[in-house]
Amino acid sequence: MIIFRNFLEVNFAKIYTAFVLCGLIISPSYAQSLEVCSNCAFDNIQEAIEAATPGSTIKVRNGIYRENNLLIEKSLHLVGEELAEIDVENQGYGIVVKSDNVTISGLKISNVGQSYTDDYASIYITRSNHFKVSNNVLKEATFGVLVEKSHYGLIENNTISSTKTEEASAGNGIHLWHSSNVEIRKNEVFNLRDGIYFEFVDDSKVIDNYSHDNLRYGLHFMFSNRDEYHYNTFTENGAGVAVMFSKFISMSHNKFFRNWGTASYGILLKEIYDAKIFQNTLEENTIGIQVEGSTRINYKNNDFIQNGWAIKVRGACYTNNFEANNFLNNSFDISYNSKLNDNKFSGNYWSNYSGYDLDKNGVGDVPYRPVKLFSYVVNETPETIILLRSLFISIIDFSEKVSPVFTPDNLLDEQPLMKRVGHD
Repeated sequence: MIIFRNFLEVNFAKIYTAFVLCGLIISPSYAQSLEVCSNCAFDNIQEAIEAATPGSTIKVRNGIYRENNLLIEKSLHLVGEELAEIDVENQGYGIVVKSDNVTISGLKISNVGQSYTDDYASIYITRSNHFKVSNNVLKEATFGVLVEKSHYGLIENNTISSTKTEEASAGNGIHLWHSSNVEIRKNEVFNLRDGIYFEFVDDSKVIDNYSHDNLRYGLHFMFSNRDEYHYNTFTENGAGVAVMFSKFISMSHNKFFRNWGTASYGILLKEIYDAKIFQNTLEENTIGIQVEGSTRINYKNNDFIQNGWAIKVRGACYTNNFEANNFLNNSFDISYNSKLNDNKFSGNYWSNYSGYDLDKNGVGDVPYRPVKLFSYVVNETPETIILLRSLFISIIDFSEKVSPVFTPDNLLDEQPLMKRVGHD
């Protein structure tokens, strides 16, 4: 019995020692803190990356580092001091991330390469989980932050810009492809092709970003489901925001300002299903919302202010509900070129409504017809827009209102509000 007990004690000691050694090998205490500067052990960022153990922090001291295609293939925290600058010198990518648990912050990355075959980016993240890109300035970017087949990330508080003047040579500020569970928050993106671009991106959020003066779209996403877009501002972009071929989208508290042009709008909705669009402000756009082939969309508590067209409905739209929206001084409130189907307008405020409320219940006693005959004419012959403010147009609009012939006779708001709807 004594011999057996001694055998167990000896072998247990060996096993315990083996576990302790393994723990030391993988222990986070072996993570390092490395510095990069002209007088540091490393004066080259790539050398520091290669020397670092997984989980280490690399601090890049203030200065200019002329490096490109920096490759990260391990868990790392890359932190810049006072926006230490990486000048790519037009030689390809800035930083390429191919591993999980990577943080990049506090850096200025400039002069990314340009190619018509490669999507050069200031920061390129591929097949990575649990990444974070924050507090960086990306200047003269082709693509700013390009993410593909990656999940559970945060892109926050970055400023991304370019000076490209043609769509063919420009890239997107924040570009996600085949990714999920990514949050994009508090970024400013401007002078790019698209400010923010999603394709096959699910379960992600775009919150409190400022996307302006982009060549094409402030926000552009396709084939992306269960995404949320809140508290963003999109202004003076080439064609506003495009939302296409997606399901279960929520868009609220966004501002769409001054997106003007012959084919411009605040929001384009195409083949969208089961979405909520509420408490947004669309002001001074050529078209507030243009919608086509979209079903089961709830539009509620939105403000349409001084747009050319507040809403243009094209075709194949079903079971959409427009409720408690404010239509304020738009040239045309609604343009409609198909059957009403089962879409419903009810309980909205229309600044052009001239009805009365004898019982003082806050609801007009006479239904409001938001589609003007002249809107129908302009859809067929755009050149007639020059007659917009003429007396003749006012007369034919009034006659159509009295006896509808060309406009949908059942497209009306049975309960027009007498006062503007307040918002939270």
